[in-house]
Amino acid sequence: MGGLKLPSPLYVILDREAARGRDLAEVLEAVLAGGCRLVQLREKRLPLGELYPIARALRGRCRQAGALFIVNDRADLALALGADGLHVGQDDLPAAAARGLLAPPAILGVSTHGLDQAQRALADGADYVAVGSVFPTGTKVGFQLVGPGLIRTLRPTISVPLVAIGGITLDNVTEVIAAGADAVAVISAVGAAADPEDVTRRFLTRISAAQRHGR
Repeated sequence: MGGLKLPSPLYVILDREAARGRDLAEVLEAVLAGGCRLVQLREKRLPLGELYPIARALRGRCRQAGALFIVNDRADLALALGADGLHVGQDDLPAAAARGLLAPPAILGVSTHGLDQAQRALADGADYVAVGSVFPTGTKVGFQLVGPGLIRTLRPTISVPLVAIGGITLDNVTEVIAAGADAVAVISAVGAAADPEDVTRRFLTRISAAQRHGR
């Protein structure tokens, strides 16, 4: 596998709804303290004018901490912030168009739900391919359940990092890594946790153990 090397096998997605009213800046501090260095901002409802100052502060803190900061969906916001990258789904700006907007070394991530979509994302210039939903999730309405089996199918054919997403918890993360994922993306498992710092640290410990076992 060449190209992008992810700075963390845990990819925490900051989402206001998942955080249940907590300040995202506080959640980010906990995540960073727990050792995660790969963060995405996901916001589907807030107007851009209100979102921008929040995102700018989060971006600044990630830069101080040496963490990658990815913006979900909003290419305009990612460009305005000088974010480290953009993540798009199948219903967002097409990956090829997004790739054309991002100047190197900006990262492009693409959500996929099958072999054809994953291979197309790779051809369109994705630096990592997200796969999901691996398990049932309450974060996304109308999710497509693909199971860990899709990760096993994709692993031999996808040369960039595979990021598993959807319903991943401390109880099932070992199975996801064993299936071939390079990283796991979590939203509620960390954002809604009573102690996000502790959960972040425990995720990283379990992922590391699973990776060592797989070698």
